[in-house]
Amino acid sequence: MDATPQSADSSSAAPPGGTFVSRFLIALGPADPPWSRAHPPTGGTELKHRRIPHRRAVLAGAGALALAATATVTLANANAAPAPTTPKPLRLTSAAATALASQLKSGTAGAYYDAQAKKLVVNVIDETAAKAVRAKGAEARLVKHSLAQLDAARQTLKSRATIPGTAWGVDPVSNKVVVTADRTVKGAKLDRLTKVAQSLGDKVVLRHSKGEFKPFIAGGDAIWGDSARCSLGFNVVKDGQPYFLTAGHCGNAVKSWSDQQGGSEIATTEESTFPGHDYSLVKYTGNTDHPSEVDLYNGSTQKITQAADATVGEKVQRSGSTTQVHDGTVKALNASVNYQEGTVDGLIQTDVCAEPGDSGGALFDGESAVGLTSGGSGDCTNGGETFFQPVPQALSAYGAQIG
Repeated sequence: MDATPQSADSSSAAPPGGTFVSRFLIALGPADPPWSRAHPPTGGTELKHRRIPHRRAVLAGAGALALAATATVTLANANAAPAPTTPKPLRLTSAAATALASQLKSGTAGAYYDAQAKKLVVNVIDETAAKAVRAKGAEARLVKHSLAQLDAARQTLKSRATIPGTAWGVDPVSNKVVVTADRTVKGAKLDRLTKVAQSLGDKVVLRHSKGEFKPFIAGGDAIWGDSARCSLGFNVVKDGQPYFLTAGHCGNAVKSWSDQQGGSEIATTEESTFPGHDYSLVKYTGNTDHPSEVDLYNGSTQKITQAADATVGEKVQRSGSTTQVHDGTVKALNASVNYQEGTVDGLIQTDVCAEPGDSGGALFDGESAVGLTSGGSGDCTNGGETFFQPVPQALSAYGAQIG
């Protein structure tokens, strides 16, 4: 802080031996020290200088220095802006992470659940989006590719490489579109797929599966038709009437359903969509109990109270009439699978195993209905990958609700 300029007359002179003190006190602020005050404007008595011995002046100067240092530190602490802090991600259950992810879709590039750390990681491409993500309690991760760029890559694959035996989906962990070719994709077909994938640069990665992509018709409790066996997905209600959901390729194959082979009818297929999507709405016609539960095949059931979207990294379970209950992890969302019968889009890709007969069966996380078993490759001996039709999409298409 600059000192106020002083008058050059004798009344402004520093006292003998007090030069250090006067200069220092002047440096502390604009107020004049007592010995430098001007004469009163009218009358009064001139303030006499008081000599300060040299030793006392030095001590006083040191004290003033200490006081100034203290004042400076205190002032600095009082006026300093608080250090910026980054909120720590919330510790979340899988279901809570899924709910949070649904709130953070705008302006982000996908999200995944870190089960070990119990946190939701949200991909962003700029700091503005990162701040919004952190404010909600998730961890922001800066990535190279936006969802729009990855979706554009998917559209290129769809227009130039829709080959039976292939599948692709967005993997937010790698920030790429993961393309998978099953064992039937060979020769010229594999060459074409490889060329298209390479043309998309680092937005795409190509992998190979030892199995064959196919619907698991032969996927809860078994439901039987004349030509096929599938699995019941979830019991639902539409217009106050009881129905259940199963896979669309099951509904295409069977119109009249029984709960045992050769048994009497309990339900009929009312609507069915496959390919494109893979869901079917079946109306109960008999007096069969229809609780909102999933069979766990151990003498107990899991109550289902709601439908929920999946999140990459989420731990899920699948129940089906062939292989019963198995668990695994969601690996990708919005996956497209090119079956021999046609392409199905918008699927959930997982590492949960399944086999023929498990089609239509329930994919769930606690009390949340997540998916209907569509198809995949592999089996429950050697493992594999399975795709699921999201339940919320099926409910929306049919105007139904869990119940």
